[in-house]
Amino acid sequence: MVATVFIVATIAVSCRNKISQTEDIDIEKTPSQVVENIVMVQSRNSLAEFRMQAPLLERYDSDSEESYDLFPKGLNVYGYNEEGLLETSIVSNEAKHITKKGEEKWSAYGNVVIKNFIKGEQMETDTIYWDQKEKKIYTHCYVKLFSPQGFMQGIGMESDEMARNAVLLNPFDGYAIINNDTTKVSYVDSANFIGPLVRR
Repeated sequence: MVATVFIVATIAVSCRNKISQTEDIDIEKTPSQVVENIVMVQSRNSLAEFRMQAPLLERYDSDSEESYDLFPKGLNVYGYNEEGLLETSIVSNEAKHITKKGEEKWSAYGNVVIKNFIKGEQMETDTIYWDQKEKKIYTHCYVKLFSPQGFMQGIGMESDEMARNAVLLNPFDGYAIINNDTTKVSYVDSANFIGPLVRR
């Protein structure tokens, strides 16, 4: 009898202690997926088109149709041409990938450096946008463009996604390099260079 009263009293006391309520989680501000040291490859006909590397990916889903991936520790993108040679790289401090109603938009920001190894060109800017559907990259920010022919700078830039034909929208204060040296060696693609040609 005493044991039964003790058990009932224990249950009654235990039920009186309320469990504290946890804070509500905002699904739109909490990543649904976190991946470290991610490598993504997009290929066609067994040839790589793009390779992306990032130390950290955070995926965010929302109740609306828009979801996005954040790359808070930087993103490196490498583009390969039709022969499988490395042609382009884009490096940035941070990046964001938005998927909305079948559209994909990328933005990279913070010390963005775009290189076209085959042309020997390098662009530096603060923010770059990549529209995969239109296959183009663009920015509205200040851009510096270095090439074997000289230096250009301006506000705004548009190009195809491989940075083959970059056009500065509002250029200013550029200069060209004039060299009449007939022994000058033309630009060498250092990313894909395998050595001098052997004469036979």
